[in-house]
Amino acid sequence: MPSQYPIDPGRTDLAREFMANPMGPHSAALQRIVTRMRDTEAAGRYVLVTRVPYQEWGLAQLSGQRGVDVTLLEDQVFTSLEDAERAVFKMRWELITGTPLVLD
Repeated sequence: MPSQYPIDPGRTDLAREFMANPMGPHSAALQRIVTRMRDTEAAGRYVLVTRVPYQEWGLAQLSGQRGVDVTLLEDQVFTSLEDAERAVFKMRWELITGTPLVLD
């Protein structure tokens, strides 16, 4: 069952913390957000996929149905795992909060 921990879209300080260090370690408040993002319903969840091991990653969406392939987002290809993590964080942020993550 998905977590009910709310994500306050005004907490861009936590989003900035993630963007600065996507691989962690994270503060307790940020870790709650990351855990919440990973605990969403499978259908439509954004995930990272390895396109070329240790060299290229992409974004995809889960179908939520066993045996049904993920939907690759062909325009989302990264040569840095950290950049891929940042992108999926932004997409999950918007999906959960309903607010695009805008950082200046």
